[in-house]
Amino acid sequence: MRAVGRTRYGGPDSVEVRDVDKPEPADDGVLVRVHAASLNRADWYAMTGTPYLARPTTGLRRPKEQQLGGDFAGTVEAVGKDVSDLRPGDEVYGVRTGALAEYVSVRRGVGLKPAGLTFEEAAALPIAAVTALQGLRDKGQLQPGHKVIVNGASGGVGTFAVQIAKALGAEVTGVCSTRNVELVRSLGADHVVDYTQEDFTRSGRRYDLMLDVAGGRSWSDVKRVLEPHARFVIVGAPMGSGLSAPLGGIAKLWLGARRRRQKPVFFISKITKPDLATLRELVDDGKVKPVVEKRYELSEAAEAFRYLGGGHVQGKLVITL
Repeated sequence: MRAVGRTRYGGPDSVEVRDVDKPEPADDGVLVRVHAASLNRADWYAMTGTPYLARPTTGLRRPKEQQLGGDFAGTVEAVGKDVSDLRPGDEVYGVRTGALAEYVSVRRGVGLKPAGLTFEEAAALPIAAVTALQGLRDKGQLQPGHKVIVNGASGGVGTFAVQIAKALGAEVTGVCSTRNVELVRSLGADHVVDYTQEDFTRSGRRYDLMLDVAGGRSWSDVKRVLEPHARFVIVGAPMGSGLSAPLGGIAKLWLGARRRRQKPVFFISKITKPDLATLRELVDDGKVKPVVEKRYELSEAAEAFRYLGGGHVQGKLVITL
């Protein structure tokens, strides 16, 4: 089968489509014929081998896992003998390392895809949407009536965060650039701040929850917009390279707030079947819709990574197979 991978760390030029062995389903897993996959910032860091502090886990000199990708949507081709909740022919979506491939073998992190979505749209959901959901609901403890600000509202996580926060009953402010103002407003944001025209940290408004996807602001900036009881959840930071990027900026924020009540919370989402089911319900109820800016063929994977590296994607980038 064809799969996207690399044998060394590097930029988009290191990415290639190769022939690899087709996987087999585990006894408690399923084999999925992938119809579409999407890119996340995590895929960029996996490709480049950054931050360097992660290399003891990912591979010091070269990547331990050569295939790339995480999000996928496709059709179940075969199931293991211990699987009872899925069957061949089911349309599914989920997360598996190496998802930029014609087939993936998945044990966990897979569920029935929303019926009203195409495979391309469904592939845009898993990592970004689950991150937004867990960041708002679990880490942010969002309640109906809360005032929420999403810094970086037009990217993959941000577009889902605006919609999910509205679905959970919040009053939502989205922060984005000029070209994305109408997009963020169309997703249901009550207020949209164009950061090229206005500094949201000096507006005088305060919020019960800040979900920070874009990063780039100091603690002295952020604390001006937080209510005394507010929660500050970090799910992203400016893309960078080197020893600690993007972790350095996150650590600096945490240190700046170490004596404050509104301590930042940084987390990495965990893909679960219940949360994939929750997202399916939100989509089927018309409360959440994926935003896909560009679509690529598998042979154009390097070009897709190059565009991802620019750091200004509206919603998600999808690769079709």
